[in-house]
Amino acid sequence: MTGKGACVVVGVGPGIGAAVARRFGAAGHPLALLARKKDALDAFARGLDAEGIRARAYAADAESAASLKDALAAVEHDQGAVDVLVYNAAVLRSGGPLEVGVEQLVREFRVNVGGALLAAQHVAAGMKARRSGTILFTGGGLALDPWPQMSSLAIGKAGIRNLAWSLHKDLKPHGVRVATVTVAGVAQPGAGPLDPAAIAEVFFALHQQPVDGGEVERVVSASSSGPRA
Repeated sequence: MTGKGACVVVGVGPGIGAAVARRFGAAGHPLALLARKKDALDAFARGLDAEGIRARAYAADAESAASLKDALAAVEHDQGAVDVLVYNAAVLRSGGPLEVGVEQLVREFRVNVGGALLAAQHVAAGMKARRSGTILFTGGGLALDPWPQMSSLAIGKAGIRNLAWSLHKDLKPHGVRVATVTVAGVAQPGAGPLDPAAIAEVFFALHQQPVDGGEVERVVSASSSGPRA
């Protein structure tokens, strides 16, 4: 037993989500991996188990409040208190501001921001009661400099950035860390600071910072110097 609480990663794909999960798992957190494709998650969890990292997969659709709530409840039933929540889910679909329909925007906003809010609300009560815990979001440079061809995602990343700052102000007095990693570029292996493994180190560094005086946002770009202690 490590004594560390579960790390829940919502939106585990082959990039940032997988790298963040592996980093927190290597630090001794039992992992709860959430995404829509359970078969892929199970395979990833088996690979982590082979590395000596405890991991369990849960099917969850971030667009569906009921699906996400059920998965989070299952995590708490199986693994106990959630020590770290990482929300990494997003819809990556192109479309300019004059092309995206309102219904599409709202549907994608449910994933890009709504799921993050719901997940944070779900774990916050326990974290406040324990006066400990970390909530981290994968933000995006589109919140700072929107690309018209990715208008829905840009709106979502602006929303999740705002949510991170709002939750930080609300939860800091209760001993809970909230921060966002604003990824200003395309994450891919071998891309220096934008390599998913390097980005995962940033997530972990933010988690380790104290509640008082910790950063609320870290912007990661091709010119970033790397994680700071």
